[in-house]
Amino acid sequence: MIANLFKTTCILVIFLTSIGSFGQTVYSVPPKDVVDLSDWKPVKSENKNLWKVIDGMVIGGDGLSNVPTNTYLCSTKTYEDFELRCLFRLSGNPDSGGMINSGIQYRSSIIEGKMVGYQADIGNGYWGDIYDEHRRAKLVGGDVGSLKSLLKVDGWNSYIVRVKGNKHELYINGIKTCEYIEKDSSIPTKGIIGFQLHKGGNAMVEFINITITEL
Repeated sequence: MIANLFKTTCILVIFLTSIGSFGQTVYSVPPKDVVDLSDWKPVKSENKNLWKVIDGMVIGGDGLSNVPTNTYLCSTKTYEDFELRCLFRLSGNPDSGGMINSGIQYRSSIIEGKMVGYQADIGNGYWGDIYDEHRRAKLVGGDVGSLKSLLKVDGWNSYIVRVKGNKHELYINGIKTCEYIEKDSSIPTKGIIGFQLHKGGNAMVEFINITITEL
């Protein structure tokens, strides 16, 4: 049962070694601040085997098998203004015939089995972009010039997604990759949060030390 996979506890500390010029970095989150993932669910029940939670770490895919379709693990709670923080690691075989890509969905909704909404993108060619999943495509590209020396392409990195009103900001490893001001008042200002694994390649994505602070 999928519910049994989510009855887990968080890992308190994870070590990131040599993130750019900062040397060894310790990223610690008090257990009371870590998001309770017990009620997070895959968008489609047939994709439940692609997701698991182990000791507070969200894992999508296994890095060995082809990901057959875009898949998401998402909250049941909706959020409007918030700051999400996490560590993430994306890995996979770029020669496996598809994209090695992931992202963090927010202010999103499930419409006819599809996740519709903003995405903080993860992956080569997309680092720190804001993408509008199943709606308007890329909204703003991430400025990765300053990020290159700090980014661990297949290692652990940190992400901050901060949204308040119509202002969206993304940070990877403390570097601000983009800012976006939403001018379309018809776009919903609240929705669910989720983690994506893109279809195509033999990929795996991991998220840990996930916190969501409502603003």
